[in-house]
Amino acid sequence: MFHRATDLKFKEGTALEVTFQNGEVRQFDVSSLFGKYPQLRALEDRQLFLSGTLLGFLGIVWNDELDLEVETVYEMGKLVRKEPPAPGAAAGDAVSLARAAKGISQKELSELTGIDQSDISKIERGVANPSVGTLSRIARALDAELEIGITANDKK
Repeated sequence: MFHRATDLKFKEGTALEVTFQNGEVRQFDVSSLFGKYPQLRALEDRQLFLSGTLLGFLGIVWNDELDLEVETVYEMGKLVRKEPPAPGAAAGDAVSLARAAKGISQKELSELTGIDQSDISKIERGVANPSVGTLSRIARALDAELEIGITANDKK
C-alpha cells in the first residue's frame, strides 16, 4: 500500500514529523539511516536539514543527492497521533477544480493532454499517484500553474 504525505515538520536534531493523508502523524529520526546511507549524515547540518521540502506527497528532498521516500517514514516511523484525514486527495481535487473552472470534460482534457480519460478520472478520485510530469501536462492544458509546497499548520 502507498501512503501519501500531506505535511512535513522538522523536529529537534534530525527528527521529522510527517502527516499522512489517512490522518496518521509519524515521527522518524533520519539518523537511524546513517549506517545504511552515510550520505544522509550531511543532514546533521541543521540549516541543510531545515531546507528539506515535501515534494508532491511522495518524498522529502533536500538537494540532488539527498532525499527520503515518505514510505520509509511511514514504515519505520513511530505513530505519535491520529488526526482526521485530509478531505480527498489534494492533487485530484486541484485537477478537478481547475478542469471545472475551465469548463471542460475529462474527455476534452484527455484530448488536450494525451492522458487517457480513465487515468484522469483516477487522478481526480485520488486513487492514482500522478507524476510531476503528468500534473505539469495537465496544468499546461488547463492554462494553470503547478504549485508544489508545504502549508504549515499551527497545531499543538
